[in-house]
Amino acid sequence: MSEVERLDGLQEDYRRRSVLMSVSNALVALHKEQFGRGPVRARSTFADDNTLLCTLEDALLPAEHSLVEIGHHERVQEGRLFLQIATRHKFVAVVEELTGRKVVAFSSATDAEAAVVWEVFRFEASDERGTAT
Repeated sequence: MSEVERLDGLQEDYRRRSVLMSVSNALVALHKEQFGRGPVRARSTFADDNTLLCTLEDALLPAEHSLVEIGHHERVQEGRLFLQIATRHKFVAVVEELTGRKVVAFSSATDAEAAVVWEVFRFEASDERGTAT
């Protein structure tokens, strides 16, 4: 590997980490805007070339914690599902803007007992040059 190729690889790795950090920060901000409180920790990563996963920890609202305490985990999950449907376009738009890629699928999952939310984005497949296939 030449020095130029090595530097290109480092630059791409830095850009990718920067995008992932920006996505995490944007999703935390969006959760705060939409739900009145954001998660305490967030981390985004690529599961594969076309799938982005953001893990949001300590993400439940105080009222949701109260529901968990009395055994109503399903109510928290159901409520979060309805909120995801209502705000889907906002989550997709921010990820498309930050990554420069088209989102073709989005889903959210909540483990109420662990107070963890996962936001999963599937991108349109692209070839190595970055063009959609």
